[in-house]
Amino acid sequence: MEKRKIEIMDTTLRDGEQTSGVSFSAAEKLTIAQLLLEELNIDRIEIASARVSEGEFQGVSGIMSWAEEKGYTDRIEVLAFVDGGISIEWMKKAGAKVQNLLTKGSLNHLTHQLKKTPEQHFDEIAKSITLANENGISTNVYLEDWSNGMRNSPEYVFQYLDFLVTQPVKRILLPDTLGVLIPSDTFEFISKITAKYPNIHFDFHAHNDYDLSVANVMEAVKAGINGLHVTVNGMGERAGNAPLESTVAVINDFMPEVKINIKESSLYSVSKLVETFTGYRIPANKPIVGDNVFTQTAGIHADGDNKNNLYFNDLLPERFGRKRKYALGKTSGKANIEKNLQELGLKLNPEDLKLVTQRIIELGDKKETVTKEDLPYIISDVLDSQSYEEKIVVESYVLVHAKGLRPSTTLCLKIDGEIFEENAQGDGQFDAFMNALSKIYKTKKMILPKLVDYAVRIPPGSSSDALCETIITWTHNGKEFKTRGLDSDQTVAAIIATQKMLNVVVI
Repeated sequence: MEKRKIEIMDTTLRDGEQTSGVSFSAAEKLTIAQLLLEELNIDRIEIASARVSEGEFQGVSGIMSWAEEKGYTDRIEVLAFVDGGISIEWMKKAGAKVQNLLTKGSLNHLTHQLKKTPEQHFDEIAKSITLANENGISTNVYLEDWSNGMRNSPEYVFQYLDFLVTQPVKRILLPDTLGVLIPSDTFEFISKITAKYPNIHFDFHAHNDYDLSVANVMEAVKAGINGLHVTVNGMGERAGNAPLESTVAVINDFMPEVKINIKESSLYSVSKLVETFTGYRIPANKPIVGDNVFTQTAGIHADGDNKNNLYFNDLLPERFGRKRKYALGKTSGKANIEKNLQELGLKLNPEDLKLVTQRIIELGDKKETVTKEDLPYIISDVLDSQSYEEKIVVESYVLVHAKGLRPSTTLCLKIDGEIFEENAQGDGQFDAFMNALSKIYKTKKMILPKLVDYAVRIPPGSSSDALCETIITWTHNGKEFKTRGLDSDQTVAAIIATQKMLNVVVI
């Protein structure tokens, strides 16, 4: 049995741009349009609203010039208005060939916003459609507030549809403008319409105010809809629109009776580019494209994945150009750590693996974010710590750094069970710490090694909250050696490295 084809219309560049604080430049619009059509294979894109601004005009003109060379002009749409031909003139100058005409889909909007009768509205719409045709522009029609229209004034909606089906219109677009639909209503309303007008192409435009956009999309498909409107990352006014990524995954996995032509493997890369252009950050737990959605945190999951992929489902990350990750933290367990070690090409004996696991759990208890890239540093830190017995311990310290005052440190040090406490100032917090330590060593008539080099590094690709590895080079009795410290705080990492030095010298 041949599958029913569903058109996907992406409106990131028009409705998605209504996300608070988001505005694309003309160059960004062109780049996104090219990716949507050529990389993702989106059927149609809605790129702008007519008459909005000079920047919008430049954006549309640039996209249409490119589209004409590629033969894509009939796949690019612009929101237009019933305005006596002003939108049509604007579109002609920009080179646009398809208008999505915004009209009133509820009697409430028609009566209170336009203050017109249905007949007056229909007459103006007919003139707009005729004028568009005369200028080589085809027409789709939005029924704004259609969902409330079906609830509160269904007679008007069907009166309007009876009129529209007599017009040279390619598609009728049914938006849940205020995001009020629940799945059962979506199925009921669209079923009534598709049953009465089986030969007309209807699109459904979902909003996500109740977090029901994808559920409503599923019901619309079941009810016989012909097209769906989505946005990358679910961008849009208020709570946004139906997200392209989730819509594609749900249809491909749970709706075998229909087909769409979207290239899944490019969804993530396009999502990240839109995130970069907008500054509108993707939540880490957002399905398909969030940072954490293919990350296993619990060790039992990693163990199950090693045993016949027990914790896999059909949402395999490779489908979307991604890879599965195994998070490192207090719930990781050795299975997660082994998975990450395998990716790094590392192997530890059982005893060392146990020590590394314990260190990661300690970091997790401090709410540190531990990444795969941190592992070599953690392993180095743990194995280095085994090479000496701790006879000298930094019991506690207070680091003070205030504007206008020299940094100071109060240090409590235990040497062979005896406690010493000193306070000192310095040019920085670590310098103050070393000065306090020097005082204690003078009291004990002990020689403190000399610091000759101090280096800090973080794993590649890390951010400001990354683990720091501080590597300090010391000289003592004519010999040079290094110690390492690991912590999210650079100064603390240096203190850890210094404590290691103190014990190495004792040995």
